[in-house]
Amino acid sequence: MANGNILTGEERARVAEAIRQAEGRTSGEIYCVLARASDSYFFPAAFFVSLSILLFSLLASFFLHHWWISVRPGSLVMTQLAAIGAALLLLEVFPRLRIHFVPRRLRYRRAHDNALRQFLSRNIHATGGRTGALIFVSLAERYAEVVADAGIGARVPQERWNEAVAILIRHAAGSRLADGLVEAVQIVGTELSTHFPPGTVNPDELDNHVAEI
Repeated sequence: MANGNILTGEERARVAEAIRQAEGRTSGEIYCVLARASDSYFFPAAFFVSLSILLFSLLASFFLHHWWISVRPGSLVMTQLAAIGAALLLLEVFPRLRIHFVPRRLRYRRAHDNALRQFLSRNIHATGGRTGALIFVSLAERYAEVVADAGIGARVPQERWNEAVAILIRHAAGSRLADGLVEAVQIVGTELSTHFPPGTVNPDELDNHVAEI
């Protein structure tokens, strides 16, 4: 990673070239977005941590009562508030801890929502023939997705995109993110070239570079 970027300059150039070659065989468009994270996760993490502290303290007070150890309600409440306050401070100071307290289903939902936002904000839905496809990766959530426009979705089964995502995630897990993106671009490009061959005029409607957010 150079200059704070996710990919090196050489890696970005490799992916851009893969996109250019893939788009040369189709009238469709391919766009790649890499996100470091799809949410700050402070509020979801704060909720689940606070809930856990409350449940644990109630369980602890039950056992203390069972052992004939008296705990004054005021002391219990003050202890709960102190523990919650300390936990929130830790989440504020160490933001990387937050995602570990958020259920995977919620993390994936936030990443999916971000993918849809990127699809719309990058105008991938505005391509001619509705043949734009987004390859989206959110690193913190370890999430990847191919978002295809209506014109593509009517012809290409979801299983094909799942295959591209599985290959991408496998490469990313082995610290070969650029290799995964190149392979995913090639798979998407193959599907687009099969169903949407290039016309006499084949304008490049979207940038070929990888967007990092």
